[in-house]
Amino acid sequence: MSFKLLKSTLVIGFMTTISRIFGLIRDIVIGSVFGPGLGVDVFIVSFRIPNFLRRLFAEGGFSQAFVPVLSEYKEKRNEEDVQKLIDQTSATLGLILFVISIIGVLASPILIMIFAPGFLGDTDKSSLAIDLLRITFPYIFFISLTAFAGSILNTYRNFAIPAFTPVLLNLSLIISAIWLAPFFETPIKALAWAVFIAGFIQLVFQAPFLLKIKKFPRPSLNSDRSGVKRILNLMLPILFAVSIVQINLLIDTLIASFLVTGSISWLYFSDRLVEFPLGVFGIALATAVLPHLSEKHAQGSSEKFSDTLDWSMRCIFLITLPAAIGLAMLASPLLITLFQYKEFSEFDVTMTSYSLIAYAVGLPAFVLIKVLSAGFFSRQDTKTPVKIGVVAVVFNIVFNIIFVFLFSRINLAHVGLALATSLSAYLQAFLLFRKLKKIKVYKTRNKWLGFIFKIILSIFIMMIVIVFGVNNESTWFSWDIYQRVSNLILWIMVSIVCYFSFLWLLGLRFSSIKVPK
Repeated sequence: MSFKLLKSTLVIGFMTTISRIFGLIRDIVIGSVFGPGLGVDVFIVSFRIPNFLRRLFAEGGFSQAFVPVLSEYKEKRNEEDVQKLIDQTSATLGLILFVISIIGVLASPILIMIFAPGFLGDTDKSSLAIDLLRITFPYIFFISLTAFAGSILNTYRNFAIPAFTPVLLNLSLIISAIWLAPFFETPIKALAWAVFIAGFIQLVFQAPFLLKIKKFPRPSLNSDRSGVKRILNLMLPILFAVSIVQINLLIDTLIASFLVTGSISWLYFSDRLVEFPLGVFGIALATAVLPHLSEKHAQGSSEKFSDTLDWSMRCIFLITLPAAIGLAMLASPLLITLFQYKEFSEFDVTMTSYSLIAYAVGLPAFVLIKVLSAGFFSRQDTKTPVKIGVVAVVFNIVFNIIFVFLFSRINLAHVGLALATSLSAYLQAFLLFRKLKKIKVYKTRNKWLGFIFKIILSIFIMMIVIVFGVNNESTWFSWDIYQRVSNLILWIMVSIVCYFSFLWLLGLRFSSIKVPK
C-alpha cells in the first residue's frame, strides 16, 4: 500500500503549520500595534482585493487548471514537451498578470468604489484605501507567478517549498509593523509596502528549486499554444467555481463597509483563526490530492480515484468536526490570549468571538469544498462546479440580507455576514457531493455511519470537558500573558487528547482509514 498521498499531506500540513504560526504572530502584532479600527479596516480591504485575485489566478483557477494538464504531459509525453508547456504558460500568464496589475493600479479608485462602497461617505477612509491599494495591487503579479512555480514543484512531488513560501509574507508584515511603521507619516502604509516587497521575495525564493528539477521557465509565446489554450479553457470557469468562499468573503467586506467601524476588522481576525486549521489541514489535503486524482484519472483508474476521495472525506470529518467545535467553544480564550493587548479592547474580543463562532460552524464545509472541487477539476470538468458555485453565491447574498437584518437588531450585524458565508458553504459542499455520487465518480465505502457516530460521541465528551474545565471569560481577562498562554495550550492539548482517546476506546483505529494506493 502506497503512503505517498499521506506523506504529501503531512509534509504540506507541517510546512503550512509553520506558515500559519507566523501568520498568527503577524495578526497578533497588527492587532496589538494598530488595533481594530479605521487603519486596519482600510488595510484589510486594500489587501483583500489583490489577495482575492491571487486566489482566483494563483491557488484557485490557475493551479486547478494547470496541474491536471501538466500531470498529463508528465505521464504521457517527453521532457521536451513538458518544458515547452511550462515556457509557453509562463509567458502567457506573465503577460496577462502584468496588464492586470497596470489596470488595477490605475483603476484603484473604481475598485474601492466597487468593493467597499461604504467608504465613499468617509473621505479619510476612501483616500487612504486608494493609496494603499495602489501599493498592494502589484502583489497579484508576483504571487501568481509564485503559485505557477509552486504548481510545477507540486506536480513533481516537491510540496514543502511552496507550502513554506507564505512564511516570507508574514515575516515581511511583522518586521514592517514593528520596525518600519514608526517611520511613516501614516503608519499603516508600512504594511502595504510589506505586501509589495514580500511578493517579489516569494517569487525569487522558489527559483533555485525549479533549477534543481530542471524545470525553470524560459518564457516563450510560441512554444506550446495548444497546451496553454487547454489550460485557459479549463481556467476560465474555475476562476469562479473554486473561489466561491472568497467571493462570499468579498461580499461580506462590501456589506461590512456600511457597518460600524471595526466590523471589517472583527470579521478579519475571526476569519484568520478559522484559516489556521483550514490552511494546516484543508489546503494541505486538497493540494496533495489534486495531483494524485489527476494521475489516477490519466491512468483510467476509477476505483482508485473514488478511494482517494473517500479517504480524503474521512480525514476531513475526523479532523474538522472537533476543530470547529473547539474553535467555537474556546473562541474567547483564543482571542484574549492572542490579541487582547494594547489597542485590542475587551469589547473587540467580544465582538470578534461572535463572528469566530459563526465562521467556525462552516469549517468542515470550507475544507470539503476544496477536496470535492478537486474531484471535478482533476477530471477536467469545470462546468459542474461553476453551476454549483453560482447557486452558492446567490444563496450567500440572500442569507446575507436576511441575517444582517436579523442580527442588526441586536447590534451584531457582522455576525450575520459570517453565518451566511458558513451556511452557503455547506450548500455548495452538499451539491458538489451529490453530483459526484450521481455521476458515479465517487462511491461511498462501507461503515460510514459507525465512523461518524464514533466521531460525534467523542466530540460530545470533549465538549463536556471544556464546559466544566475552562475558566470563564472574566478570569481570562484578568490573567497576564503567561497565564493565558499556559492555560490555552493546556486546554487545547486536553481537548485533543480527550477526543482521540475516546475515539480509540470506541474502537477507531487509524489503520482502518485505508490510505489509497
